[in-house]
Amino acid sequence: MNGSDVPELLGLLFVVLLAARLAGILARRLNQPAVLGELLVGMLLGSSATGLISGAEDVLRVFAELGIVILLFQIGLETDLVRLLEVGAAALAVALVGLVLPFGLGYALCRWWDYGTFEAIAVGATLAVTGIGVTARVLSELNLLDSNEGRIVLGAAVIDDILGLVMLAVVEGISRGESPSGWRVVGLTALSLGFLAATMVLGKRVVPPVVRWFSRVDLAGSASIVALTIALGLAWLSAQAGSAVIIGAFAAGLLLRRTPQARDIEAGLLHIGHLFVPVFFVCVGAGVNLQVLGDPRLLGVILLLFLVAVAGKLASGYALYWIDCRRSFVGAAMVPRGAVGLVFARVAGEAGLLDETMYNAVTVMVVLTTLVGPALMRMLSPPPTGRGSHRRIASDVLVTEP
Repeated sequence: MNGSDVPELLGLLFVVLLAARLAGILARRLNQPAVLGELLVGMLLGSSATGLISGAEDVLRVFAELGIVILLFQIGLETDLVRLLEVGAAALAVALVGLVLPFGLGYALCRWWDYGTFEAIAVGATLAVTGIGVTARVLSELNLLDSNEGRIVLGAAVIDDILGLVMLAVVEGISRGESPSGWRVVGLTALSLGFLAATMVLGKRVVPPVVRWFSRVDLAGSASIVALTIALGLAWLSAQAGSAVIIGAFAAGLLLRRTPQARDIEAGLLHIGHLFVPVFFVCVGAGVNLQVLGDPRLLGVILLLFLVAVAGKLASGYALYWIDCRRSFVGAAMVPRGAVGLVFARVAGEAGLLDETMYNAVTVMVVLTTLVGPALMRMLSPPPTGRGSHRRIASDVLVTEP
C-alpha cells in the first residue's frame, strides 16, 4: 500500500465501521445480537454487486486478525476457573456430551461428503463450541445467571470453548505441515495444553507485578494498554511455538483475570474492541458468497449441519440425570454458537481447511443457531431466581450491544 491508497482506505474504514455500527444498533432494536447485523453488512459489502471490500482485503484482514486476538483475550479475561469448580461435575458432563455429539456427527457428515480428515475435524470443532456471550445475555435477561442451570451452562460453555480452541489450534497447526500423522496431532494437542498451563504457572509470577507497577503510573488507560501488549505478546509466542494465536490471546485473558486491575482492563478494552471486533465480523460476512446460497445442495448441507448443531447441544442437557433442574433449558442454552463459532469458521477458512461451500454453510449454521438458541431458551426457561439481572459479561457487551 502506498501513500495514495491511504485516503481510499480511510474512506473504506469509515463505511465499514459506520455501517457495522448502524446494523448492530438495528439488530439490537430487534432483540438480536449486534454481530448478526455486522455479518449482514459484510455479506452486502463483500458481494460482487457492491465490490467495496474487494480491493482492500489484505488491510482489512489485519484489522480482523487483531479483532480475533482482542475478542479471545476478552473471553479469557472473563473466564472464572474458580467459579467453574463450583459446578465442576455437572458442567463437565454437559460439556463433554455437548462437545462429543456435535463434533462426532459433524465429522461423520463431512466424511460422508468426501471431505478430508482435518477438514472434517475443523467443521466438528465449530459445531462443538458454545457462544458464551449470547447465552450469558439471555440468562441475564431471564434473571437466571446465578441459578443452578445458569451456573452449569456457563461452566459447560467455558469447558467447550477451551477444548474447542485446543482442537482448532491443532487443526490449524496440522494445516501448516506437510505430512499429518497421529503423532503430530498428539504433539500439537500437548503443545496447546502445555502452553496454557505454562502461561498460568509462570505468568502469575511475572505479569501481576508488571500490571500493578504500570497501574500506578498516572497515565489514562495504562493498565489496559499493558494488558493488550501482553495479549499480543502471548499470541505471538504461541504462534512461534507452533500453536495458534487464539491460544495465546485466551491464555493472556485467563492470566490477567487474577489481577486486581481486571475490571479496569475489561472496561478499557471495550473501547478498543469496538474498533477492531466489528471489522472482524464484517470480514467473516464478506467471505460468504451470496450467489451460491440458492444452490439446493448447499441448502441441504446447511440444513443437516443446523440439525446436528441443535440436536447435539439439546441432548447435552439430559446428561444431568442425577440433578434436579430444567434439563431441556440447559441443552437449549448450549445451542447458540455466536461469536466463538464465527471465530472458528474464520480461522479454519483462513487456514484453507474449509472450501467455499463449507465456509458458507458453517457461517450460515452459526447465524441460525444464534437466532434459534435464545428463542428456545425463552420457551423452556425455569422460573427466574431474581438474582444476577445486572451482571454483564464484557465480550457479550462487545459483540451484542450497540
